[in-house]
Amino acid sequence: MASSSSSGGGGDLTERRGIPAAKFIEDVETYLSQSGLDSNSALAFLQERLQQYKVVEMKLLAQQRDLQAKIPDIEKCLDVVATLQARKGTGEALTADFEVSEGIYSRACIEDSDSVCLWLGANVMLEYSCEEATTLLKNNLENAKASLKVLVADLQFLRDQVTITQVTIARIYNWDVHQRRLKQAPAAIATDP
Repeated sequence: MASSSSSGGGGDLTERRGIPAAKFIEDVETYLSQSGLDSNSALAFLQERLQQYKVVEMKLLAQQRDLQAKIPDIEKCLDVVATLQARKGTGEALTADFEVSEGIYSRACIEDSDSVCLWLGANVMLEYSCEEATTLLKNNLENAKASLKVLVADLQFLRDQVTITQVTIARIYNWDVHQRRLKQAPAAIATDP
């Protein structure tokens, strides 16, 4: 995936879904002169950007965990609705254990039913026909998988930007150390007898 901006090329990516792209610095001296920054200011700016990337990464990882937990729940709901539809009309009751609260379960005997109730979130539950519930759950499952795919791509892009920023920080720091040594070398030569 072309995820970073480079100093030359028409396909530079400046951001992905609000995440700014890091620019790889090939020539530190040119970068500093063009940006009007000294090495310490540039390092401070890049360190701040790196921290921003870390905050965004934590948020994306939390969203990824939520989606990874949500997908199996949706699949379980689809299985339950399919089981209810398969048993409809047989006259056979379905006995199921369901979670009332975290760690608290109750047993239910489900007779033939044409509808199911689904939690939509925010303490909202709606009753749907089995067909409507299946359609809604399949749609939710597709949306969750698509969102997860986008999140994974965002995380990869973000990791690339973190790497580019870390490399750039190291390059600027090393350039600064080299420049200081060059300034100290003439002074050391002048003081040697």
